[in-house]
Amino acid sequence: MKSRLLVSAVGAPVLLYVVLWGPPAALAAALMLLAAVAAWELAHCVGVAGRSFPMVLTVAAAAATVCLAWLEPEGMGLLWTGFVLLLFVHAVLRGGEETFLQVMACVAAGMLVPYAFSTPLLLWKTGLHRGYLILPFVFSFMSDTGAFFAGRAFGRHKLAPRISPHKTVEGAVGGLVGSMAGGAVFAFLMDTWCGQDIAYPLILALGLVCSAVAQVGDLSFSLVKREFGVKDYGRIFLAHGGVLDRFDSVVFVLAFLTAALRLVLAAEGGGL
Repeated sequence: MKSRLLVSAVGAPVLLYVVLWGPPAALAAALMLLAAVAAWELAHCVGVAGRSFPMVLTVAAAAATVCLAWLEPEGMGLLWTGFVLLLFVHAVLRGGEETFLQVMACVAAGMLVPYAFSTPLLLWKTGLHRGYLILPFVFSFMSDTGAFFAGRAFGRHKLAPRISPHKTVEGAVGGLVGSMAGGAVFAFLMDTWCGQDIAYPLILALGLVCSAVAQVGDLSFSLVKREFGVKDYGRIFLAHGGVLDRFDSVVFVLAFLTAALRLVLAAEGGGL
């Protein structure tokens, strides 16, 4: 618990500054770093050698994905096509030494995960108030917090014992409540300080759905760890583990919420 509190005490202000007030280049650089580390963690978890060509290519593709989201999003398709082609050319030349599972893990690590980390930059480019960039983290972290404390206080019924034996149904419900509460506070602060007019029913509905998405993300990355016998993806965040241990729920929410907000913007003509 002490280690978790230490990481939170240091990490939360850094996250708030970089996302809300730091220069866009700092946000892009931070997201590139997270994407690259997460790509290495996922590929390494399934057995891709740390210094192999597929690993280097995957980490480079992850960083380049976020870079293109900042500079030239239209180039992502070309990048990903070339990345997958090079992976399979290498696999063919190696005569099957690289398994299909490893290749697909590299695809997920080099494309899907970094795309999620790039979405704050894509959302920023829409012209939406910068405060909204913190919303995926609010939903995810408040869901995690609500689930943790509700599970400790009321947890009786196992949610997915074969994947994550400590998670409970009661904790999952607490996560839903925590995410919705976080969304309500976010809406109040944005309305009060930033002159936004956020519809509370919409933000509560988004909080409910995003908590479910966050919990699916959490369990999904736990499933991968359990299948490959890994306790943590890394140790960069001390007791929190690696990037994918800390941001497992955030990855899914980033992609989902960005798509949802862009739909709402299109439907409402630029406002929430």
